[in-house]
Amino acid sequence: MNDETRLRVRAFQRNEITEYHVYKRLARLMKDENNRNVLNRIAEDELRHYRVWMEISGVAVKPDRWRIFLFFWIARIFGVTFGIKLMERGEAGAQHDYDQFLESPVEAGEMAREEQEHEDTLLGMFDEDLLKYTGSVVLGINDALVELTGALAGLTLALQDGRLIAMVGTVTGIAAALSMGASEYLSTKTEDNDKGPVRAAIYTGVAYLITVVALIMPFLLMQETPFIALICSIVIAIGIIFLFNYYISVAQDLKFKRRFIEMTLLSLSVAAVSFGIGYLMRIFFNIDG
Repeated sequence: MNDETRLRVRAFQRNEITEYHVYKRLARLMKDENNRNVLNRIAEDELRHYRVWMEISGVAVKPDRWRIFLFFWIARIFGVTFGIKLMERGEAGAQHDYDQFLESPVEAGEMAREEQEHEDTLLGMFDEDLLKYTGSVVLGINDALVELTGALAGLTLALQDGRLIAMVGTVTGIAAALSMGASEYLSTKTEDNDKGPVRAAIYTGVAYLITVVALIMPFLLMQETPFIALICSIVIAIGIIFLFNYYISVAQDLKFKRRFIEMTLLSLSVAAVSFGIGYLMRIFFNIDG
């Protein structure tokens, strides 16, 4: 075995023992017995894979403590499904190389198959609120981004006063958040699903309000330069779109690029149209700059 092969095998080995510890730690947090058992079973698969690699390398390898800490807390904060899928993504490319390092093609295929099954099993395993109510969160964030970026763009040109823009934007945002929450409550109540209408309304309203705060903050911090504040607000909007679509793409195995571009173009288009409306309003009402 040459040095390059030895390093690759040890990398596989370290990855398996690291994921074993992540799954074990998460399993201890599970109140649901079935969820706990599935995580423990996957952990044992990872440990068995580690031992296969150890027979090839001939040495024991310590886990990556930083990755254990990182993915454990990602799973705690953003949900177990997201944390595990993000972790498994880093391993996906390695699965195709197993047959280059294992003498038995059957064993290589079995290990690769088990790694893929881990994700497939986890898809239907967890009943996480954040994933169950993703539609409500999407509704809140999407509406806030489209409506408020448009409103702020129009208000910026019409008023040209950062403090006044922030005040009007806040009132508009809070009213819209309450309206969206109420609409989601009524909509969910009439649907035949396992979502609670109150929780759906809360997820929608809170997602809307958080987005409102993020978009209005530049106008509070840069009251004397509203146009620069608007640019910062649009950059923040694009950042929110990026982060949320990345989360959804990982957690639900959806395409990221198309969703990100579509949502960004929609928000920017509404902002551009509203900016133009603001310009026309200044002319119509003869407001001096």
